[in-house]
Amino acid sequence: MAASAQVLKRPIYFGSFLVTSQVFYSTAHSFALVNLKPLLPGHVLVCPNRVVPRLKDLSTDEVTDLFLTVQKVSKVIEKIYKADSLNIAMQDGIAAGQSVPHVHAHIIPRHFQDLPQDQIYAMLESEDGDLGRNYLEAQHPAVMKNGARPKFPTVHPDAEREPRSEEVMAEEAKWLAGCMGEGEEGKGRL
Repeated sequence: MAASAQVLKRPIYFGSFLVTSQVFYSTAHSFALVNLKPLLPGHVLVCPNRVVPRLKDLSTDEVTDLFLTVQKVSKVIEKIYKADSLNIAMQDGIAAGQSVPHVHAHIIPRHFQDLPQDQIYAMLESEDGDLGRNYLEAQHPAVMKNGARPKFPTVHPDAEREPRSEEVMAEEAKWLAGCMGEGEEGKGRL
């Protein structure tokens, strides 16, 4: 049975980062959360509950649930953001650009001519697409100010995007949780 973030009884982690308030959908094996620094409006993540770095580390049940959750969340995101298409991406391992060692799929709503065709992939691999660094800076600013830097691959930052506050992300998660219960996609799951 799926649940909204407002009724979750357990803490939820994305890698080592506590993200319970950012979760807007949860199943037996997966959860969906809003993004700290979305590349485009509506950019969300879907992760397995179990923290493992690679897709190959998941059980068949976990993989099935993960991709069914990606499909379900995608339908809702596409509808509410009036997207023409979606980018669905997974960076499976460090060499593929993964910055948080926890399997996750990006769902990014797209509109015709919003960006040059393949620019979204460069953005995913940029410093601002570096989720590990972004969460570390947001949750442990003192560590980052003392000169400690995570060893995540980085490129040039996109100065236009700022990390969002916990409150802003919790509010978006609450709104999306409500959207997950609407229409055919949400029946019986929230």
